Amino acid sequence: MRKSRGLTHTDPSGGPGTPRRRARRLRRWGALALPATVLAGGTAAGTLAAADGAAATTAHARVGGSQVTCSSDDAGLADRLSRRMATALRERHSSTAVALYDRSSDTSCTYRAHSRYDSASVVKATLLGALLRQAEEDHHRKLTPVEKKRATAMITKSDNDSTTALWREVSRGGVQHFLDLAHMRDTDPGRHGYWGLTQITARDEVKLLKLLTSRNRVLDAKSRAYALCLMNKVDDGQRWGTPAGAPKDATVHVKNGWLSRAEHGWRVNSVGAFTGSGHDYGIAVLSQDNKTMERGIETVEAASRAIHRELGATGTH
Repeated sequence: MRKSRGLTHTDPSGGPGTPRRRARRLRRWGALALPATVLAGGTAAGTLAAADGAAATTAHARVGGSQVTCSSDDAGLADRLSRRMATALRERHSSTAVALYDRSSDTSCTYRAHSRYDSASVVKATLLGALLRQAEEDHHRKLTPVEKKRATAMITKSDNDSTTALWREVSRGGVQHFLDLAHMRDTDPGRHGYWGLTQITARDEVKLLKLLTSRNRVLDAKSRAYALCLMNKVDDGQRWGTPAGAPKDATVHVKNGWLSRAEHGWRVNSVGAFTGSGHDYGIAVLSQDNKTMERGIETVEAASRAIHRELGATGTH
């Protein structure tokens, strides 16, 4: 992959700003570098038996030829979420996929969650997980100072050079091993070193967020805490996307990605986990066919605000 200047996009104002201003700042530094050959209505509710025998409610709302489907122990929440998400998505013209979970209400929603998208820099969170698994679980060692420096730059600044170095170290096979352990079966790591062209789905990205925020056999507590800490320290200029509309008392962990290609225009993706103060949920929004990066950010944030409006109130304060 051709090297780029790195995605160190700090907002001079100290805040996120408008989508248009943020996109201009990000583009000034350059999006993900790729070779020229590469850059070319209505709702209905039903019931679904939950694993513990309790009745969960499912609600559907149509958006074009697809449906938003939400399942929850809270019937009203499932219905409100599906309707609000559908309304937000109908107003957009890009191709979008969404998945979310909320542990406090046992809620999940999907919209085209099996569709594959180019990952752009969102894959960096997965690469971090693979690095941690390989070092601490497979080789029984801590990250080296160089690895820590690169991992920090990769997540907090979305630095491409650091990512390329870590991708070579972990290897595509190492990333695939992590995906297998995490049951992220829809994800296909980028070939020939093109990590930004990893194929991802919203469903798999939510699996990653769940893995980072709960006890599991893939990553130990220290590794999970380290990854979430870095995602919480993302530069101000990159804290857009899924954090839009998040509760003020929630701890935000985010990783975004953006990439323009000749086919399907701008890809703008965002994944975020929201914890603390009774909050315990995650959101993945993937998009393509955006005419501009600004449009992509607006699409991701419109869906995110609709979700936060409902889930942000479910935490115990």
